[in-house]
Amino acid sequence: MNYKAVIIGGSAGSFQVVTKILSALPVYFPVPLLLCFHRLKHVRSGFVEALLLKSRIPVLEPFDKELLKPGKAYLAPANYHMYVDLAYRIALSTEDTVNHSRPSIDLSFITAANAYREKLIGIILSGANKDGAFGLKKVHDNGGMTIVQDPEECEVKTMTQSALQLTKADFVYTTNQIINLLLQIN
Repeated sequence: MNYKAVIIGGSAGSFQVVTKILSALPVYFPVPLLLCFHRLKHVRSGFVEALLLKSRIPVLEPFDKELLKPGKAYLAPANYHMYVDLAYRIALSTEDTVNHSRPSIDLSFITAANAYREKLIGIILSGANKDGAFGLKKVHDNGGMTIVQDPEECEVKTMTQSALQLTKADFVYTTNQIINLLLQIN
C-alpha cells in the first residue's frame, strides 16, 4: 500500500490500543504517524514516556513548524491543537477548544486530509465524545483510507459510533486487524 502518512485519534479507552499498535510497528515504519488523543491539559509529561515504553519507533511531541518524517510518531501536545500544513509541517495552536477538546481530533484530521489527500490513512479509536467523526469524513472525502475501531471492541463506543454515523468507513477493524493493515504500508 502506497500511503504517505497515518493519523490516529482517540480518547477514553484508546491508550492500550495505541500502545499495542506502536509495539507492533517496525523500527523503520515507512511513513509519519500522527497521534491525536484527548489528554489532561495541565499534565505536561508522562504520556510520551508511557508510549515510549512500548513503541519501537520514536514518539515525540513536535515543535511548531517541525517537518514530518517517516519512522516517527508525532503526538499532539497537551492543550494544543496540532495542524498539518501543506508543506507537511506541524503547526501548533492554542485557539479555542473544538468539541470541548484541545487538541481537537477533528482539526488534526481535517488538516492532515487536506495535506495528504488520498495518501492518508485515518483511524478512529475508542472515545467518549464525537470529536474525530467530522475529521474522518474529511479523510474519506479527500480520497484517503478510513478505519474505525470495531465498536464492539471499544471500551467507550461513542467516538467510533459517531464516526460510523457520519461517514462510511472503508474498514471497521479490531486492533489486530488495524495492526495487520499498517504492516502492509510500504
